[in-house]
Amino acid sequence: MDTLRYYAAACQTDFPNPVRRSEMKRNTARLLQMIDYAVVGYAPLLPVKLVVFPEFAHSAPVYLTSKELRQKLAIPIPNEHTEKIREKAMEYNLYVQSGSMLEADPQWPHAVFNTTCLIGPEGILYKYRKVNPWIPWEVHASPHDLEGYQEELFPVARTPIGNIGVAICYDWVFPEVLRQLTANGAEILVRVSAYMDPFGTAEPMDWWTVVNRCRALENTAYVVAANQGASLRHYPPFSWPGGSMVVDYDGRILAQASPGPGERIVVAPLDVQTLRYERKARSAHQMLAHLRAECYPMYRQMFYPPGTLAAKKNVTVVDQERQIDAAKRKIGYLQRGESSPLQSLQDLLEQPMKRRKQRVKARPS
Repeated sequence: MDTLRYYAAACQTDFPNPVRRSEMKRNTARLLQMIDYAVVGYAPLLPVKLVVFPEFAHSAPVYLTSKELRQKLAIPIPNEHTEKIREKAMEYNLYVQSGSMLEADPQWPHAVFNTTCLIGPEGILYKYRKVNPWIPWEVHASPHDLEGYQEELFPVARTPIGNIGVAICYDWVFPEVLRQLTANGAEILVRVSAYMDPFGTAEPMDWWTVVNRCRALENTAYVVAANQGASLRHYPPFSWPGGSMVVDYDGRILAQASPGPGERIVVAPLDVQTLRYERKARSAHQMLAHLRAECYPMYRQMFYPPGTLAAKKNVTVVDQERQIDAAKRKIGYLQRGESSPLQSLQDLLEQPMKRRKQRVKARPS
C-alpha cells in the first residue's frame, strides 16, 4: 500500500471535563475506542494512517490559576496516556495527534503547558507546547515566555506518511505560526482545537472554517483539523460547535463533520505525493517563495515580550489582563494610563461569592 495516499481522520469529542488527574483515564479510554472505530470502519476504503483529536480531549484548564492547575491536573510527558496511545499506534501502524493535556515539567516548575504530542509506532515524535495561549482565560505558559528555553517552538516530524506539524487552536489566528511550520518542512498542518460558539462553523462568524481554508491555501499544505464537540454542560462556560474537517492544499474542504456538539469522526484522503509535485511545479501562488520578509518592520517590534510573567509562581487571569493592556498601549489601542474598559474577569467571577457572603452577614443572629 502506498504510504503517501491514505485517510486522515479528524475526531471530535464530547466528554465531561476532568477536574482531577484520575479522571483523565476515562477520556483516554474513549479516545482509544475512537481510534478503533476510525481504523476498522473505513478499512474497506483506504487505510487510516493519521488520527487527530481536539484540544482539551485529555484535560482542560478548569481552574483560573496556574497553581491550581499544577496541583490538580498537570502531568509530565511521557505518561500513561501517551504510552497507551503509542501501543494503539503500534497495533495499527499509524500516527496519532493526541488531544491536548496540561503538562508539568520539572525543568520549569512554575509553568503549566497546553501540550499535544504526535505519537507513532516508534513513540513520541514531537511534543508541541501552545505558543499562543488564549489569554486572559488560559494561564498556561508559552515557551516563548521562558528565559533560556532552547527547544524548537515549531517542531515538524518527518514520517513515512509525510511531514507533519501542529499548532493549537488560538495559534491558528496567527498566520506566522503556520508559515513557520511550513518553512520548517511541514506538508500536513494539524489543528488541535477547542473553538467555541459563535466562532465556529456557522455564518456569519465561521472563523473555524475560514481560517482552516486560508491557512491551507496560503501554505500549500493539507490541514487536518479536529475541533472540540463538547456540549455546554460538559465544558462550560462555552458551547462547542465541532465541525472537524480536512482541507486540501488549495483550500478545498474534503470532508467536514456536521456542526453541533457530539462525537464525530470524519475522514478524507491525503495524497502527499501529489502535494509534493504541486509544490515543485507551481510558479504562481508560491506565497512562501514569494515572501518579501524584509518589508514588514512591525516584526522587529515586541508587543508581547518574553519573560514578563515567567518568574511568577502563580499566574492568574488578572496578570494576563494587565499584560494585554500593556501590549494595547504599544499598539496604540489604549493611551498611557488607560486600562481596558471591561470589568476584570477575576472581579466578575468573584461577584457571586461576595454576594453570598453579604447575605450571610445580613442574616439576623
